[in-house]
Amino acid sequence: MSTQVLQSEQTREIVSYDPGTGAELGRVPLASPEEVAQAVRRARAAQPAWAGISFKEKGRVILKARAIMLSQIEELATLISRETGKPVSEAISMEVVPTLDAMHYFANHTASLLKPQKIDIGQYGLMGRSSRIVYKPMGVVGIISPWNFPLGTPAEEIVMALMSGNAVVLKPSELTPLTALKIGEIFRRAALPEGLLEIVTGDGSTGAALIDARVDKIMFTGSVSTGKRVAEAAAKHLTPVVLELGGKGPMVVLEDANLENAARGAVWGAFANSGQACASVERCYVHESIAPQFLARVLAGTQALRQQVGTKEDTDVGAMTNERQLRIVEEHVADAVERGAKLVTGGKRAGNLSGFFYPPTVLTNVDHRMTIMRDETFGPVLPVMTFKTEDEAILLANDSVFGLTASVWTKDIARGRRLAERIEAGTVMVNEVLYTHGIAQTPWGGIKESGYGRTHGRMGLLELVTSRHIHVNRMSFLPDVWWFRYDPEASSLFQGLATHFTTGSIVRTARLLPRVVRRLLQRGK
Repeated sequence: MSTQVLQSEQTREIVSYDPGTGAELGRVPLASPEEVAQAVRRARAAQPAWAGISFKEKGRVILKARAIMLSQIEELATLISRETGKPVSEAISMEVVPTLDAMHYFANHTASLLKPQKIDIGQYGLMGRSSRIVYKPMGVVGIISPWNFPLGTPAEEIVMALMSGNAVVLKPSELTPLTALKIGEIFRRAALPEGLLEIVTGDGSTGAALIDARVDKIMFTGSVSTGKRVAEAAAKHLTPVVLELGGKGPMVVLEDANLENAARGAVWGAFANSGQACASVERCYVHESIAPQFLARVLAGTQALRQQVGTKEDTDVGAMTNERQLRIVEEHVADAVERGAKLVTGGKRAGNLSGFFYPPTVLTNVDHRMTIMRDETFGPVLPVMTFKTEDEAILLANDSVFGLTASVWTKDIARGRRLAERIEAGTVMVNEVLYTHGIAQTPWGGIKESGYGRTHGRMGLLELVTSRHIHVNRMSFLPDVWWFRYDPEASSLFQGLATHFTTGSIVRTARLLPRVVRRLLQRGK
């Protein structure tokens, strides 16, 4: 059991457990709907003053929080490891490092990324008009974050929301509340003004209360089924949402790939964080001519992995975060084997460990009839299937309701790019796997049932602001020719605009000048 809700007459609590050892880590309150509403009200009251200060001043607070986080890196990584089961070293590399990078990037670049943009309005510019887009904060952003990356996902979204001028109310997963509270502590120590980051711990009812509290934007990361419920609930209030949902990441290994690197990429992409990443390699398609050599390298790499409690120094693969997810993995593997898949290694719970440990597992002889090739497994399993042609590989990669990430492996970069553009996914990598969520400058998000909207980069910032169009007429002393009154001469001029002005040609539009001047003079009488 990873969490447990305890209830008494006075209070309701969530208990967090270490999935590797079963030890109790701590208890947090299960916030009531009224407590959530109060948090949103505090955030809303604090936001206008924060929006009014400069990007540079906001950035100073973010960078101070970054320095505090950096000074506590071991303590923070150990907490993440104990709440999720992942190795401490992986908590640093996959969560702390990307978060520190994002804090530095957005603190220093949000001003330029959100600077007002002039719009080229063509011939209207010659008429003394100008247009530009300015960006304003949404207000209060509600973040509902997942358990698999309890620091990286919410902290980076918090930084982007704050730098955009918003206040934030964070509802973390009930499986990893202590990491979220640590984020709050870091920002308090950095002197973030009170109310700008509210953290409400709880379960699904708490997330529902956050949506009902009428925040101005919801950033949700989680399962497809829950994401659909979030979208439905938010739609009642016309609250915009960003949904980062599941994935079934395909990895396409062409016959000219660097086999050693492709195999190592497959092992890391499938088993990092015990496979509990929406961008994990969940389907591997290998050209039939290199499949035996590739599989031999994958098998050797997989069997060399050391699986144990995440807080031990030499751990490669830790525990899964909760038993429910472990059972899904067991069901997917059992279904595949029953339908003819071959277990190359792994395939059942680790008997020598007492927590939620499932060993890295490799399957062959798989096909798309099997659940493991269609539904999100979210566990340490790598199913490998062969293909004959590029077109077949693309068809297989696109044969999914998901479209978050994918990768193509080849020494021919032009070929890799060409195939990458044919794959239906929000991010497609060539000779890389899994990690682009950690690049602050690049957008993150999916298509199909992997969700919609983006986080990270400029596209992520634009999700956290409202764009406003400002249009100016510098010739305030002149009326517009299309204003009242309409008469035959006006109708003739309008037809001339349709014929000449709409072509974008200044030369053709110039033919209308006599009529334009005549209309302006007549209207001045």
